[in-house]
Amino acid sequence: MAINSCKFFSQTESKYACFSFLLLCTILFTSLSAPAQKLSPKKMDAMVARQMLPALEELKDYVSIPNDAVNPEDIQENVQWAEKAFAKRGFQTSVLKNARLPLFLAEMSFPKASKTVMFYFHLDGQPVRADEWQQEDPFRMVLREKGADGAYEDINWNLLQSTINDEWRVFGRSSSDDKGPIIMLLQALDMLQSERQSPPFNIKVVLDPEEEKGSPGLKETLEKHKDRFQADYLIVMDGPMHASNIPTLTLGCRGSVGFTLATYGPITPQHSGHYGNYAPNPGFLLAKVIASMKDEQGRVLVDGFYNGIAFDEEALKVMAAVPDNKEEINARLVIAEEEKVGNNYQESLQYPSLNIRGMQSAVVGKGAATIVPDEAVALLDIRLVPETEAKRMVSLVDSHIQKQGYTVLNHAPTTEERLRYPQIVFMQSSGGTPAFRTDVNAPISVWLRKALANSYKKEPVVIRMMGGTVPVVSFVQALDVPAVLVPLVNVDNNQHSPDENLRLGNLRMGMKTCLSILTSPI
Repeated sequence: MAINSCKFFSQTESKYACFSFLLLCTILFTSLSAPAQKLSPKKMDAMVARQMLPALEELKDYVSIPNDAVNPEDIQENVQWAEKAFAKRGFQTSVLKNARLPLFLAEMSFPKASKTVMFYFHLDGQPVRADEWQQEDPFRMVLREKGADGAYEDINWNLLQSTINDEWRVFGRSSSDDKGPIIMLLQALDMLQSERQSPPFNIKVVLDPEEEKGSPGLKETLEKHKDRFQADYLIVMDGPMHASNIPTLTLGCRGSVGFTLATYGPITPQHSGHYGNYAPNPGFLLAKVIASMKDEQGRVLVDGFYNGIAFDEEALKVMAAVPDNKEEINARLVIAEEEKVGNNYQESLQYPSLNIRGMQSAVVGKGAATIVPDEAVALLDIRLVPETEAKRMVSLVDSHIQKQGYTVLNHAPTTEERLRYPQIVFMQSSGGTPAFRTDVNAPISVWLRKALANSYKKEPVVIRMMGGTVPVVSFVQALDVPAVLVPLVNVDNNQHSPDENLRLGNLRMGMKTCLSILTSPI
């Protein structure tokens, strides 16, 4: 605007007039948007309280747009919404195309800022099976209160005009994963601008359109536009806070690699009366293979599976400080006893895990028959830690199966192979996503801990590494940027499931957490 205004001056006045005009604009902008000053916790709480209604209205609007990445038109509409929302706050926005769905990038620089912080979110959500939701439309957000029987009942939105109860919840797809946190950051920026302040660092915001699908286009976008993503720190705002709802920092996440196992019986299903005791049953073969991989305590028996895992005193101290309650966790899971990998819940997340995520052999339920099945199939995954690598871990499992006397093939067996080998296991793996972990004493960790401690007057919960996997690890590795996850939503938010929700107390705290970060110099 200032540059274009120069055309209104005559040629003889242009040099001095343009210079004076631009200088005036710079002074005016600087005076209206000074670097952020430290806000007291009381001041922050008051600002957040005033912003709750605008935040809920904006979240309701954003949630109303379906966002399953299998529908590119829906993702495009979500990107368009983000373009308007971030441009409204003064960001320069870009849509970075790749062979799949475009990545959204918003950037804002400030005159006195020398560092850049990049915030990562995702705008896509899990698929919706509307008939499983307790509301007419999962994309039309509803407000609910827990009744005496523990069930949530709809209440009128107009109640928000007089009071806002932290225990009320809004229900809708992506209300917590991950549109809620996007709104929290936007509203925090609005609060800062209302105080005529600007963050003490430059900001970049990335919205991933396919996180729920493993972010397949992220690598290509990074290769094409790596310079656009340069930053000093990366903050990932995804996932739930600690169950205590104390402000939480998570310093890393496990990776993941999946693989398929299949065993074989007769070439086609056979009558279990005629061929039982004669034709090998692939269900039993598969059960034996899988059972050989773990002991009664849940520890993996594959040679070398836990190699390289060790904890120093600092790591043990960090894990011990997390206020977990074993009884509460077990009650929530409804389990009598936990597996014995690690001495507690936090330690268990520092090891690679071996998990069966699905099994199938013939038909169960309606349509079941008395047969010897032709094959049995299991899908497994290994959650990786920084000390492990996907190919090596899959190779260890392959070797273990061979040691049990099985012939392992990377293709479906031919007729000749089925006749030659008595015990065949087909095994095929995916590429996998690596893990990452940032040191607890790294500058980004210290900065964020101090920011939250100052605002809440208590130390945040620091989790060394969470159990889940975030595809953003490719960002961390490709850009070689230190990263920390700042989860903002309630742990019982039903993400990925029907009746996904966001507790209003977490919306309030999330905005305060974002405001804390945006006002803390690096």
